[in-house]
Amino acid sequence: MKRGVLLVNLGSPDSPEPKDVKKYLGEFLMDERVIDIPYAARALLVRGIILKTRPKASAAAYKKIWWEEGSPLIVISERLQNKIQKQVDIPVGLAMRYGSMTIEKGLQELVDKGVEEVLLFPLYPQFAMATTETILVKAEELRDMHFPNLKLESVPAFYNKADYIEVLSNSIKLHLEGKNQEHLLFSYHGVPERHIRKSDITKSHCKIDRSCCATPSKAHEFCYRHQCLEVTRLVAEKLQLGEGTYSTSFQSRLGFDPWLQPYTDRTIERLGKEGVKNMAIVTPAFVSDCLETLEEIAMEGQEIFHEMGGNDFTTIPCLNDDDDFVNLLSNWITQWHKK
Repeated sequence: MKRGVLLVNLGSPDSPEPKDVKKYLGEFLMDERVIDIPYAARALLVRGIILKTRPKASAAAYKKIWWEEGSPLIVISERLQNKIQKQVDIPVGLAMRYGSMTIEKGLQELVDKGVEEVLLFPLYPQFAMATTETILVKAEELRDMHFPNLKLESVPAFYNKADYIEVLSNSIKLHLEGKNQEHLLFSYHGVPERHIRKSDITKSHCKIDRSCCATPSKAHEFCYRHQCLEVTRLVAEKLQLGEGTYSTSFQSRLGFDPWLQPYTDRTIERLGKEGVKNMAIVTPAFVSDCLETLEEIAMEGQEIFHEMGGNDFTTIPCLNDDDDFVNLLSNWITQWHKK
């Protein structure tokens, strides 16, 4: 069977104009794995409230970070795809979970090239309902509807793979060279606490307390919180970070339900109040820089830090199309192809 790979990232509006942002947000927020409440309530919340107020503000944020070539996330993902394609012997496609670069188009392009077996490659190191799971579910639905003879496999979460941790650690080390940072903050995309409990395959382990993520369990295979904390632990160990010189937080909460804590904005504020003058922040839930990393973290986070009396705020880029990251993904794809 001829094999191919489909890289899948989050997605982006077609432009930073409010009408395109509204269309994108509507698709994204109506996903039952993003806002996991009954359809009627979700439609009322999204279409009746959020889409009447948020698109204009989000469009303004997108305009701050939009590149001449287009959406940073799309451009970076395309660069990654092109570099990987040069290193592997099978077709490498690219799709987005939301927006116009659909998974259906990505699969169709591979099928048109004669591909009969596809490796789905969600570009997320950690598993979460709102990222990896929704990609896999959507791909299966599309296969059943349009590509019944297509075989699908998927890359599991790679948050704890030694070669990934090495590439991530080396990238952080490189971007901190010559910096005198006092604190390194690992900031991950936040999710509601109920997502953690819903993903608990044991139905009993996840308490979201001080111990459950550190206690061995089968639940960790799908526990986003554990996987985030584990990335922090492994990188800190690799870089030999001293106790108290790093911490973990979660960004981008929405609504009033409990989300994973501590929150990134409040953590940055606290560090500033405690007298930290030089800090760095890295966002390992993403492999590609996007609105969250470029605007919410690099711009809003820095503003908060400076307001609290901080001086140097270093934002470490995502792995993007870094050559070491390209080599890593290419090696994984080649290993799959040869097995």
